[in-house]
Amino acid sequence: MNKKAIAAVANSIRALSMDMIQKAKSGHPGLPMGCAELGAVIFGEVLKHNPKDSKWIDRDRFVLSAGHGSALLYSLLHLSGYGVSLDDIKNFRQLGSKTPGHPEYGMTDGVETTTGPLGAGFTNAVGMAIAEAMLAEKFNTKQHKIIDHYTYVLSGDGCMMEGLTSEAASLAGNLGLGKLIVFYDDNGITIEGSTKLAFTEDVKARFAAYNWQVLSGDAYDIEGIAKLVAQAKKDTKRPTLISLKSVIGKGAPNLAGSHKVHGAPLGEEEVLAARKALGIPEKKDFYIFPEAKDYFKEKAKDWKKDYDNWKKTFAAWQKANPALAKELDAFMAGGAVKTAGIKLPVFNVGDKVATRSASGKTLVSLCGAIHNLVGGSADLAPSNNTVVPENGDFSKENRKGRTLHFGIREHAMGGIANGLILHGGLRSYCATFMSFADYLRPTVRLAAIMKIPTIFILTHDSIYVGEDGPTHQPVEQLESLRVIPNTQVLRPGDAQETEVAWQMALETPDKPTCMAFTRQNIVVYPKDDKNWKKNMHKGAYIVKDCKGTPDVVVVATGSEVSLAVEAAAKTKKKVRVVSMPCRELFEAQSAAFKNKLLPKGVRVVVAECGVPTGWRGYAQDKDILGVKTFGESGKYADVAAAFGYTADNLAKIISRK
Repeated sequence: MNKKAIAAVANSIRALSMDMIQKAKSGHPGLPMGCAELGAVIFGEVLKHNPKDSKWIDRDRFVLSAGHGSALLYSLLHLSGYGVSLDDIKNFRQLGSKTPGHPEYGMTDGVETTTGPLGAGFTNAVGMAIAEAMLAEKFNTKQHKIIDHYTYVLSGDGCMMEGLTSEAASLAGNLGLGKLIVFYDDNGITIEGSTKLAFTEDVKARFAAYNWQVLSGDAYDIEGIAKLVAQAKKDTKRPTLISLKSVIGKGAPNLAGSHKVHGAPLGEEEVLAARKALGIPEKKDFYIFPEAKDYFKEKAKDWKKDYDNWKKTFAAWQKANPALAKELDAFMAGGAVKTAGIKLPVFNVGDKVATRSASGKTLVSLCGAIHNLVGGSADLAPSNNTVVPENGDFSKENRKGRTLHFGIREHAMGGIANGLILHGGLRSYCATFMSFADYLRPTVRLAAIMKIPTIFILTHDSIYVGEDGPTHQPVEQLESLRVIPNTQVLRPGDAQETEVAWQMALETPDKPTCMAFTRQNIVVYPKDDKNWKKNMHKGAYIVKDCKGTPDVVVVATGSEVSLAVEAAAKTKKKVRVVSMPCRELFEAQSAAFKNKLLPKGVRVVVAECGVPTGWRGYAQDKDILGVKTFGESGKYADVAAAFGYTADNLAKIISRK
């Protein structure tokens, strides 16, 4: 190990970080300067990677969970040879740059996930480690290991305070994810000051209780860090936390160790003082020490050699296992999942089936045909109908399992499901009650930002939950999910629509899908539109039509579609019933398509068991059968009637002049 060169890399990180933040007049210099040696060791001595092939399937993953320290990551990506130029570094935090304020997946070469919300990256990394274990079990053979890598995380005090991290760490320990190694930047500082203000627990003891191997060291002991990583790798049965004492803003003579260096530029005088202290030429902005450049040039040769050796192993594996190789290609292709030709359950008109039940039966069939579809529930699998017996349970004893038991950890569940996709090779779903969507909403939002197709199954979708009362009866959740940009929200009206909803979710490659399913049985209704499946992909279609131009169009979703069909039969008006499982898709269609379903000048009535907020562009308040308060506890039919969800009441609304 060339300690002198690594020290030069560390000070180059400090030089680049403080200069890019100073130039931008914005950013967080504390972590990049405090963790410079750690970053240098990780990228130079620890990671198995090839910057010339940043999507190499067997690369180690590095996740900067403390995403505010993005200058550290961008500096390392530039120095080690990823597609981040010095001009990109100089354009830090500027509109349209490859170096945004927090790392963004898909925007910057080498960035594995979007981080910034503290703890999110940690949780994604747990998903990545699970994915590595699953894929290694499936594709490795006794003769050839083609999937054999680690997931590394850099987390700070803020990450450790987040409940999300605790949820994910607890599950990771339970699953024995031995290839997950987390570096804890223990500097004792947050934005407001010392962590003693609000955070005095023993983090190391907490992680030990989670069944983690816990190691400690000095963030500036270069050889010590490498030895700790080697020690971490010896424990193959537990994830490892490496707690490193550090000084925030190290290298800034007057600010190091202070909360003042966390989230603001150093200022010109302090930058100059830091340059003097670190031996950086005073008048050379964005300075990189020659020893750092030479170090990574030599490292590139070693990386290429390791990469080429892996390619030889991979070629031998391909030749020996052509069927597995074909399957791996399909797994890693990503994009839309083809569902045509998959035999799905048959649901007939007149059947009474809860859409959660229809979803469960559909999921079993899909998992039988799509072998990289994995996921689970937040301890609600029997209620969410996500039990897939043939998949087996993923555990420390069984890496072949494809069913994950997340425990009662909705927030971590969503982040792990995202991480499974971010790793590559898998499609993921997760499930809970819709009223608990609020617990995992931040992960839906991050999936939407990253344009990844995580599937969120949300059952018990309305006040029809009944006896469990308002705490378990979602009212505002459906609308709150719809307002997240780049998110597909589907609320199918019967079992047949549920199957199509699953197909739509799997065929969508660039956004998350939230699917809302009923607890109660609802009838499968006849559909006047013979092309209803095709039109459902556009967001809406005509379920029940009338002769000529309708007097009223009833737009309904979910369980209210069958209610609308029943109500339409009780009025003398000419009524058209439109099922709109996805309002956002419908609104993205051509004016001609929308006018065909909702003719201009025709009165629209809306029926949906939730807040009416988003429907006010379709109908007047008096014509919206919605829920403007929280629900009530009681028999679901009684609760529904109390809130006006009866065919007679909807017929009265339709019949108004």
